[in-house]
Amino acid sequence: MKLIIQIPAYNEAQYLPAALRALPRRLRGVSEIEVLVVDDGSTDGTAKVAGKSGADHVLSLPAHRGLAAAFAAGLEESLARGADLIVNTDADNQYSAEDIPALIEPILAGRAELSVGDRNVASIKWFSPGKRLLQRFGSALIGWVSGLRTPDAASGFRAFSREAALRTLVMSGYSYTLETLIQAGARGEAVAFVPVRTNPPARPSRLAAGTLHYLVFSGATLLRSFVMYRPLRVFSILGSLFFLAGLALSARYLYFAAAGFGAGHVQSVILAAVLLIFGMMVFCFGLVADLIGFNRRILEENLFRTRRMELERKKRLP
Repeated sequence: MKLIIQIPAYNEAQYLPAALRALPRRLRGVSEIEVLVVDDGSTDGTAKVAGKSGADHVLSLPAHRGLAAAFAAGLEESLARGADLIVNTDADNQYSAEDIPALIEPILAGRAELSVGDRNVASIKWFSPGKRLLQRFGSALIGWVSGLRTPDAASGFRAFSREAALRTLVMSGYSYTLETLIQAGARGEAVAFVPVRTNPPARPSRLAAGTLHYLVFSGATLLRSFVMYRPLRVFSILGSLFFLAGLALSARYLYFAAAGFGAGHVQSVILAAVLLIFGMMVFCFGLVADLIGFNRRILEENLFRTRRMELERKKRLP
C-alpha cells in the first residue's frame, strides 16, 4: 500500500518546512510513504524550499492557476506515481499531521472511499462567530445537495482511495472541497468524516479576499454543481414555484368569478396561464437535463476506465 501525501502550495516558502517536518514517514498498514508538493506558480522559491525540506517530489506548474487546479494536478501526479492512497493537506500546517492515521483508517478498513477531516468548526476558537455560522450553514447546505452527512464540507484535509481519486473531476477554478463532495454523493461513494485537530493559523487565509468574496465564489460553485448533478431536483423546484403561483392566481380568479366579479380579473387569467405553461416548460427542461446528466455519467465512467487503463499501461512499461 503506497501513500502519497500531496500539498498544494503557492508562495509558502516560509511555512512549508514546518508542514513537511510534521508529516509521518511510517504508518501502520502503509508500506511506502512519499510526499508531493505541487508548486502553483510560486514566486518566492517554494519549489526549491520543498526540495530542501524533505519533499520526495515537486511538481511545478508553469503559472499560478489556483487551489483547485493545483489540487487536481496533484491527484494526477500521485496516481501516475502509483499511489494506492492519497492524502491532501495544506502547506501552512493548518491540519495536525498526527491525525493522518485516523484519516486514512476508514479507507484502509474498507469502510470508505473518501475520508474527510472534520475540524468541528463550532469549537475552533480562532474562527469568528460569523465564520463558524457560515461554515455550519454551508456544510448543511452541501449535505442537502449531496445527500451526505457533511459536518465540515470546507475541510481540505482529505484522503482518497485510488479509485476515488481516478473518479474525481475538478471543474471549478476556485476550490475543490464543495464540488468533490457533491460528486461523491451523486456517485454514491462511501464517505467518512473523521474528527481531526487543527493548529493555530500561521497566516490569514489566501483562498478568499473576504467573506463576501468567499460567499460569491462558493455559491457559484455550489449552484453549478447542484444543477450539473441534481438537475431534475433543481428544475422541479423552480417549475413547481411557477406552477403553484399559476394555480394560486387561477384559484383567485375562480373565487372572483363565483362571486360575480370575474369580468374585471381577466389579467389574472392570462398571467396564471403564462405561469402554468412556464412551470411545465421548466419541468420539461429538468427532464431533458436529467437525460443529459445520464449521458454525462456514462462519459465519466468511460473516462474513469480510460484513465485507469492508461495508468496500468504506464506501470507495465519498462
